[in-house]
Amino acid sequence: MHSPEKIIIASRESQLAMWQANFIQNRLLELYPQTEITILGMTTKGDQILDISLSKIGGKGLFIKELEQALEDGRADIAVHSMKDVPMNMPPGFMLAAITEREDPCDAFVSNNYASLEELPAGSIVGTSSLRRESQVRARFPHLQVRPLRGNVQTRLRKLDEEEYSAIILAAAGLKRLELAYRIRSLLTPELSLPAVGQGALGIECREDRPELAQWLAPLHHAVTAHCVEAERAMSRVLGGSCQVPLGGFAEISEDVLTLRGFVATPDGTKMIADKLHGKPEGRELIGQQLAQNLKSQGADEILAALELGHD
Repeated sequence: MHSPEKIIIASRESQLAMWQANFIQNRLLELYPQTEITILGMTTKGDQILDISLSKIGGKGLFIKELEQALEDGRADIAVHSMKDVPMNMPPGFMLAAITEREDPCDAFVSNNYASLEELPAGSIVGTSSLRRESQVRARFPHLQVRPLRGNVQTRLRKLDEEEYSAIILAAAGLKRLELAYRIRSLLTPELSLPAVGQGALGIECREDRPELAQWLAPLHHAVTAHCVEAERAMSRVLGGSCQVPLGGFAEISEDVLTLRGFVATPDGTKMIADKLHGKPEGRELIGQQLAQNLKSQGADEILAALELGHD
């Protein structure tokens, strides 16, 4: 297989997105040292609208549409995304060519004065932009206040440092990638805060009519991570997963057994339906679909129907 002459990577311009694009650029340069690999930085609608929560303006797909446009019109060959930002249904003509090995999938508790959620006094303000995190914090710590928090990682940390919040919750992966792991006071175990579908993994997207790109990207594909993320996404797809739905999904593989955990909740955390399912990694899509059906039959259906009514 001949190596490509040049590859252009489309990326959002936030510091974390650029780290991710640089990471993929370096991995590709190791594989194809003769190739010219450049990054096309772009500002997306999701980056521009910071005063409204994502769930109200169309969800995380807002971070991706402009990048896909660049792929479509040939300005870029591939786009690098956080898998948790990738909509559950890929638009026609696009594919995920590779899913990279997962960084830490957990949520991180960040505070200047407290070591954990358990330590926060009643009435403390916790910042998060995620309904998934909000519902889990409210369910377990009803004495805390949860307030929206948007912006890139640095903006969120600055708001914490300016004492707008007692604590904030961020993805551990982003903090570690930006060499900000020292800000993490404690990691929230999946038992305490089930991660978002795809959290910690990167996805590389390209056009379906570019099979040669998928071949070039194959060495970056991490099968174990991909199997886990595909199970999580299959579950979320059946549940209509988006920013408007507080749900989490997290799969792990141990000794050739895939364990998938999932939950659906009301945003205030008063109702939470959670379950898990085991099976062979080869059956990952079916495991995801089956877990979603189990959650629905246990009452997730009612929660989802009520959320839909609220958004109409």
